[in-house]
Amino acid sequence: MKVTPLTIPEVLIVEPVKHGDDRGFFSETYNQRTWHDAGIDLVYIQDNHSLSVAIGTIRGLHFQSPPFAQDKLVRVTRGAIWDVAVDIRLGSPTYGQWVGEEISAENWRQILVPKGFAHGFCTLEPDTEVQYKVTAPYSGDHDKGLKWDDPALAIDWPLSGEAQLSAKDQHQPLLSKLPAYFHY
Repeated sequence: MKVTPLTIPEVLIVEPVKHGDDRGFFSETYNQRTWHDAGIDLVYIQDNHSLSVAIGTIRGLHFQSPPFAQDKLVRVTRGAIWDVAVDIRLGSPTYGQWVGEEISAENWRQILVPKGFAHGFCTLEPDTEVQYKVTAPYSGDHDKGLKWDDPALAIDWPLSGEAQLSAKDQHQPLLSKLPAYFHY
């Protein structure tokens, strides 16, 4: 397993080893001991799986506030996404900055988005399936979001047409209106 920090170093790209032959492949996508040896000690308690049918589907930017804040380990099992993490930790030197990476079934990379970051993605291929592990259970009372197209963030979403959004994601607040849920 290879672990690479992004320009916001708390956000990590994880590349599991993938063994292949003429039958297909095998990959250990998560192993608690391997992660511990890499200095990452997180306990995942829930797995989530989403399917986005259309290219240009944006899911996010989402997070849960404390005490139900979640670290997320995201991977794609079919298709491809442009995955984005936005630092929303008040006082952080990278507050309001974002990082984005392509995560796909083909490149087999995963992205670790820690607590204190809003997370979202845009589908690059039809029928994209995303699976992710989280470190806290879902809590509707703590389910929060950030406006995906906030001009202050200037996220470079790879859209060739109109974004496909849920009703919830169409009405999220701007960063300037977001309460300070996380502190650096």
